Amino acid sequence: MSTNTNPDGLPNIDDLQFLANELFSALPNEFPKEISLSPDKAEHPRATKIAETLLHAGGANILTPFSAQSPLNVNLAPPSFSGFGGSPASASQSSSASALYPNAGAGFDPKYGIPSSGIPEDNGLNINNPQTGFYDINLKNSRSPQLNEESLFSSLFLNDQYLPFQSENSSFENELKIALETVDTFFRKRNDFPSSGSELQNSYYFLDQNPFAFDSKNTNAIVGSSFGTNPLSGSTNSAFNAELIKKDFPILSETVNGKPLIWFDNAATTQKPKSVIDRIAYFYEHENSNIHRAAHELAARASDAYEAAREKVKTFLNAGSVNEIVFVRGATEGINLVASTWGDQNLNSGDEIIVSNLEHHANIVPWKRLADKKGLKLRVIPVDDDGQILLDEYAKLLNSKTRLVAFTQVSNALGTVTPAKKITEMAHAAGAKVLIDGAQSVSHMKVDVQDLNPDWLVFSGHKLFGPTGIGALYGKEDLLNEMQPYQSGGNMIQDVTFEEIKYHKAPNRFEAGTGNIADAIGLGAAIDYVTKLGIEQIGQYEHYLLEYATRLLKEIPGVRLIGTAKDKASVLSFNLQGYTNDQVGQALNKEGVAVRTGHHCAQPILRRMGVETTVRPSLAFYNTTQDVDTFIKTLWELKKVKF
Repeated sequence: MSTNTNPDGLPNIDDLQFLANELFSALPNEFPKEISLSPDKAEHPRATKIAETLLHAGGANILTPFSAQSPLNVNLAPPSFSGFGGSPASASQSSSASALYPNAGAGFDPKYGIPSSGIPEDNGLNINNPQTGFYDINLKNSRSPQLNEESLFSSLFLNDQYLPFQSENSSFENELKIALETVDTFFRKRNDFPSSGSELQNSYYFLDQNPFAFDSKNTNAIVGSSFGTNPLSGSTNSAFNAELIKKDFPILSETVNGKPLIWFDNAATTQKPKSVIDRIAYFYEHENSNIHRAAHELAARASDAYEAAREKVKTFLNAGSVNEIVFVRGATEGINLVASTWGDQNLNSGDEIIVSNLEHHANIVPWKRLADKKGLKLRVIPVDDDGQILLDEYAKLLNSKTRLVAFTQVSNALGTVTPAKKITEMAHAAGAKVLIDGAQSVSHMKVDVQDLNPDWLVFSGHKLFGPTGIGALYGKEDLLNEMQPYQSGGNMIQDVTFEEIKYHKAPNRFEAGTGNIADAIGLGAAIDYVTKLGIEQIGQYEHYLLEYATRLLKEIPGVRLIGTAKDKASVLSFNLQGYTNDQVGQALNKEGVAVRTGHHCAQPILRRMGVETTVRPSLAFYNTTQDVDTFIKTLWELKKVKF
């Protein structure tokens, strides 16, 4: 059938409703036979859900979540790309893109509206010398190693479309696919998908093949791996659907200065999915009670939920026992707990503690205070000009006086991923204990404490899409039971008389008083959510997003990246010539983009890199390439104003 279009180029609602009714007339009897594209007029729940899907999939577009053209047009435009994520430009868009990217020359790609390769000639950043070399007071004969720059960007097209009401083990989707085969919806074939090497059949987003899905063969050829299992549908070789996942986070529908919120401040704290919010509310509505010390029903419910959350943390970290998991306020309290108990109990004048130059203040200040109190020596592992740990220099610091090595697995300021397992092995070989700060790592990668083998590891729930005020300390069980209690009071004792006090074993000996019960349960819900998505899939998606953003950021004249380690999590610290960091942050905020500016509680490493503060965008799995495009466009506009 032919369709009329409205002024926006979209088909009229009557035509769409006719197609929907034709589709449903072919469905089995238990399905609704008629559907209105106004959800409030659809009486059948499945019809309502499908109407909502047709109306809202992909933002404002109707029926197709990946095109601004008519969904009945065979020549559908690809999803938003800008190299990787900005919409292919029309002629007028190309003109405006040329104005936006003033340094675009022969290498400018008008199809995607961005400089296509290289760095403009007037860019202050030399890709072969990222200008991060500054003298390190902790390193003798400081040197600037040659940068072995590998490609930071792969031409990879992400799929962001799945059937929003899809559920596991449901026959509805399968029967719907069969029914669709009898209806000509004009979505049968596409020949214009840029990365496809062949014709794709059945290309609509809830059919077997999607033109914007990961092709596992192409993906493997480009980046060496595919995302594997779809985190929402359970199918394999499918893309990580960040646009759909974003809908799980209520706050991401907020607007800031009239613009959609883009949350690039994930290293400071992450946003919370609805499942976490609902779980906390459910606790207060149905389970609220103190735990462990009552015989009534609500105490049992609360205790069960609290201890179930401990079990989830244990499984998430692959700890050997729930007795190795202590609930604390966060990574900071976990480090202070170890310093105040094991450290105070076991370290003596002349002993040495090693930390790295990458550390957050939370993994420096407790040890410095303990060193000042007990006459200990604090030694620092230096880093190279890219922000990478120098293992050969670390080896020189280890000696018979080394009692503890405390280091971060991922730098909050630079994103550097440290060789945690190797650092731990070297420390243990010297007879030292090891504490790993996992606050920035647990949300990006699999953290297996039995594989890493630290003596302690800490993390914060609010950086793992969970509540604030809750976190966990992992410790080897025998070691925890040897440590003095951290705080005293109820819940951590076996027996109290005026003559003698007997303490519980771990973990109760470190959880005095009424703990943060609701938020511990909320942390368990956050772990459930991350586990369902798949931490490996999260890490891969964020890595691709980091490469995409890094490439575009490097093309902006005057940008200096701070921290260029080969192995990084999704953190992008930078300065922009001609602007203070606060000015950059304020300009981004006007566009709804939230970034952190300042020293990020990591002054030693920033000073090592020759700066006091940076702008720090930090990415998570609910961010998209379109979000990155908004961020990059704002920086280009700043450069236009200044220069």
